[in-house]
Amino acid sequence: MRRPTPLLATLLVATAVALGGCGGSDDDDPPPDATTTQSDSPIRIGSKNFPEQAILGELYGQALRAKGFEVVLKPDIGSTEIIHRALRRGALDMYPEYIGVLLSEVARERERPPSSGAAYDAAQRFENESDFTLLAQTPFTDSNALAVKPSFAKRHRLRTIADLARLKGKVEVAALAEFETRFEGLDGLKEVYGLSNLDVLEVKGAERYTALDGGRTDVASVFTTESQLASDNYVLLGDPERLFASGHVAPIVSDALLEAHGDKLRTAVDAVTRTLTTPAMREMNAAVVVQKRAPAAVAAQFLRARGLL
Repeated sequence: MRRPTPLLATLLVATAVALGGCGGSDDDDPPPDATTTQSDSPIRIGSKNFPEQAILGELYGQALRAKGFEVVLKPDIGSTEIIHRALRRGALDMYPEYIGVLLSEVARERERPPSSGAAYDAAQRFENESDFTLLAQTPFTDSNALAVKPSFAKRHRLRTIADLARLKGKVEVAALAEFETRFEGLDGLKEVYGLSNLDVLEVKGAERYTALDGGRTDVASVFTTESQLASDNYVLLGDPERLFASGHVAPIVSDALLEAHGDKLRTAVDAVTRTLTTPAMREMNAAVVVQKRAPAAVAAQFLRARGLL
């Protein structure tokens, strides 16, 4: 297993400190009250550090509250590597995860599943081994992808990721920090596609698109439900080798939580999941990223419109 990068190690320490008060480690936490059970405690829902995850956390949290559950939201925790560790350590009870990223970056699977169903089954087996369960997966898929400007694609006859090998010199990819060390990132692009001509320009959030639009880079690492991709301003390169596996989302829930709340919890969560189509997520992402609305307000409007709030 790859050692964490210095940045990741720092973030892990910071996260452990930040989450210590909500069940992080046995050493730091006070012993539980003998009269307290899982069913008496609030459900701690985590989300990662980007807008779509903030929306998902609010959607599940608000829908569960509407069904009478006590919920504590823990937003902006960090990348998959960080939030999954928080879940396993007991600092969280549940969080929404992208199945392909779970398999490649946590389960360390390098075999690409032949279908989204196969990916879900593999992720379910992996979580079951540690007393966690994947609930139903979303209709939408938010996969990693590589985007270029249409003029650049036309000029270099780019259709798939493999075509990047024809470009001369170094090709810079605008991406988030974790892209450089992930299999669904630079490592996999080298291993699966043999692309040794890529460099990473590390940027934050929507700066990936700004870098591409301004000509600072020729390629950007993107997520397929981002609102920017609803326009014709970008071309997504095909991924014939399926490096970027299933981007469907499924909430990971502790078995203890399911045992405490039974079908009532599963039914409430699955009711939200069924409504999350690609157009719905792009619209909500645009409301937060472009219109600057609060994720909580966007989620509430969506849930009310579907009778879930």
